Amino acid sequence: MLRESFTILMIEDSPTQAEIVSRSLSAQDIDVVIANSGEQGLRLVEVNKPDLIVLDINLPGMDGYQVCKRIKRDTKTRHIPVIMLTSEDTTDAHTLGLKAGADDFISKGEFAIELLLQKLFTNYEVS
Repeated sequence: MLRESFTILMIEDSPTQAEIVSRSLSAQDIDVVIANSGEQGLRLVEVNKPDLIVLDINLPGMDGYQVCKRIKRDTKTRHIPVIMLTSEDTTDAHTLGLKAGADDFISKGEFAIELLLQKLFTNYEVS
């Protein structure tokens, strides 16, 4: 039996990065909605009700930690898994992300997209 569509909200301020990840996810029949700021991301969470959120830390205005905390504090959205995908590759960033409520953390790098896809199909019932 085929699954219903799986929608990911990607909150990423780099259009290039968002496009690269979006293309890879779309190739796996995953619907992708892109927000380029934390504020826009919070609005789109309400409208699109995504199955999962991919969230950058470094965003204009509200950072990814703040966005994650707001998502996880809201009873309507707290069930949505959040994967932080960021260039912040430090133990502190990882710890802060998990304390903010993130379900997973991936450092941007050469294998980030492959790792994201692996986690989606292994841990988040995309298949």
